[in-house]
Amino acid sequence: MHRRHRFTLSTLRHLIHTNPFPFHSHPPFPPLHPPPRHFSTTPFRRPPPDPSDPSTLLKEDAFSLISNLWIDNFRQPDKLITNLSSTLRRFELWLLAYQKVTTDETGSYTPRSSIQRSELENLLALRNSVIDGNFKWGSRLKFFIKSPIDKTDHDSLSKRKIKIILNTTQPTPFQDKIVQEVLLMILEPIYEPRFSEKSYAFRPGRTPHTVLRVIRRNFAGYLWYLKGDLSTLLDGVKVGLVINSVMRDVRDKMVVDLLKSALVTPVVTSKIDDREVKKKKRKYQKKRVLNEDEPKPDPYWLDTFFGFAPEEAEKVPSWGHCGVLSPLLANIVLDELDRWLEGKMKEIYVPSKSDVIWNSPEGEAEQGNTSWPEFVPTSGPDKTRKMDFIRYGGHVLIGVRGPRADTATLRKQLIEFCDQKFMIKLDNECLPIEHITKGIMFLDHVLCRRVVYPTLRYTATGGKIISEKGVGTLLSVTASLKQCIRQFRKLSFLKGDRDPDPQPCFRMFHATQAHTNAQMNKFLSTMVEWYRFADNRKKIVNFCSYIIRGSLAKLYAAKYKLRSRAKVYKIGARNLSRPLKEKKGQSPEYQNLLRMGLAESIDGLQYTRMSLVPETDYTPFPGNWRPDHVKALLEYIKLADPKTLEEQQSCIREQGLVTPQDYISMLVWNYKRNSLPMDHLSLAKSDEIIVGNQHLLASSNQDDTSKEEENDARINEAQM
Repeated sequence: MHRRHRFTLSTLRHLIHTNPFPFHSHPPFPPLHPPPRHFSTTPFRRPPPDPSDPSTLLKEDAFSLISNLWIDNFRQPDKLITNLSSTLRRFELWLLAYQKVTTDETGSYTPRSSIQRSELENLLALRNSVIDGNFKWGSRLKFFIKSPIDKTDHDSLSKRKIKIILNTTQPTPFQDKIVQEVLLMILEPIYEPRFSEKSYAFRPGRTPHTVLRVIRRNFAGYLWYLKGDLSTLLDGVKVGLVINSVMRDVRDKMVVDLLKSALVTPVVTSKIDDREVKKKKRKYQKKRVLNEDEPKPDPYWLDTFFGFAPEEAEKVPSWGHCGVLSPLLANIVLDELDRWLEGKMKEIYVPSKSDVIWNSPEGEAEQGNTSWPEFVPTSGPDKTRKMDFIRYGGHVLIGVRGPRADTATLRKQLIEFCDQKFMIKLDNECLPIEHITKGIMFLDHVLCRRVVYPTLRYTATGGKIISEKGVGTLLSVTASLKQCIRQFRKLSFLKGDRDPDPQPCFRMFHATQAHTNAQMNKFLSTMVEWYRFADNRKKIVNFCSYIIRGSLAKLYAAKYKLRSRAKVYKIGARNLSRPLKEKKGQSPEYQNLLRMGLAESIDGLQYTRMSLVPETDYTPFPGNWRPDHVKALLEYIKLADPKTLEEQQSCIREQGLVTPQDYISMLVWNYKRNSLPMDHLSLAKSDEIIVGNQHLLASSNQDDTSKEEENDARINEAQM
């Protein structure tokens, strides 16, 4: 049965009001005269960009932003920075920091196109929390963004696991690393042009090799040395000292508060049990299989080389939750010490007229290279008094030329300065005074003096050539063999002091012979590079090769049950390049398998003989040395300066535009015509010669064009 619809008067009125044709979906007939269409004159307005969309915030390349930061700060290195909030808001820097931290975590670069929208939104939420002041360092359970390799679901963890996470030492959170990288990108360009040229640790483009080359060049004439160990400052953080040092140049409240919260927030650490350490050492002998998302550890050769870090470079500061910012903050704090020592250099400097190298009134310019023998009066009160220093991290090396009393006075003033500024209690034992004849240890190299007696030949008045014996000092930078033995003993590669006995490296027990030899060759190549500027490079590298070769021989003797190193050398040769495990009668010879590609080639150990070790690098170190990136920045700033353009334009107006080829041709022609070489200055001053050269070039060009026309005519005739 059909249900009857009952329409009341009110319902009919409502239907007619809402739809003029209530019982049809369309009108029954079209209108005879449709209304005319009117074009709107109002402009089309696109909807405003969604502030929650991260892609709309990526307006500029992050590398161009960072480059502009470096250029602006090198152009005005003494400018007080008051506004960094606008730079901190740039989402491009946050994305670049995310890519860098992700690369460190996973070991592979993540391009921008492969980053998902959800990750960008989480990164934007992290940036907003930092800007709003809601970010908390060292969070264990609540994260804005997580590492791509972290698959832990913190919501489903039990109370016991949550308690373990909150009360034990955990790795730095992924979001903390991103914030640290962003702050490093912003602060490093600001402070790098302000740092002293005498500071070399934790700075781009400056390595321990740079320190050794500077010492070889600049410390040749110093007799007394003062070694200062300020590494206690790197152990513990003093928040007020760090913040005051930062605020000398940066007055942005957001950045300063963010740094202060990173220093003040406590770091949760747990005590290390000795039993667990012993268990980990025992596990080295077992073969460990990595998980799918677990990053690969450092290779064995690199881990071994890191164990050779010298005392000055071994300690890296880690303050609070600053992470990678800690070395930069340490240099900011210690920069005041560098400035104080630079002032002392000017106070102590007293030149001598008889000095052939340090005779300028300011003490900055040097006549010649101090890395070669220096000829100065060997005795008497008339001597040049001078001082120089180098700071590498928390270690300072000060060289003084003059009486020991000056060095003792400087030490007393340095102790007072450190007590007032850094609140560090130093004594004479922390700052020993040593003479160059006893040898000074710095960066595992010994600085000593060699006295040489070269023959000086010079022309006296009247043209007579005189030859005399002179006395000179030559600074020697030698690698410390005792320190090398101590490092090998620390890594369990040998035992004994007088007669070092190599020990087997059982960490490579499960590796093949080819892989083990390759790892040790990489380690030896790195050691050759580390001792590149040592005078005894051949001797020290040959000793390292002897220790490594003996260690591998004992390992192979235990692995292949050969009982002694002599049998290993007999089968595997001196450099262990022959296979030690070979079953006779069951397979072809090793050379045949290697020729067919069925066996892995075994590289022999390098530097088994001293003649195979390269020579010491004695390349002269320039006095006005700067890192490559600093040279590029200063050159770019100079070229972008309008004054440089004006100077170039005035030079072109006065001298004219001459190509190098034309300049060489003018030199050759003047030499042939006058039988005398003429330099660029004489050419620029003599207008007549310039005009004559221009006429000469014009005539030569006309002759060349006439010859070319004749050749073209001959070619056309031949073709006809």
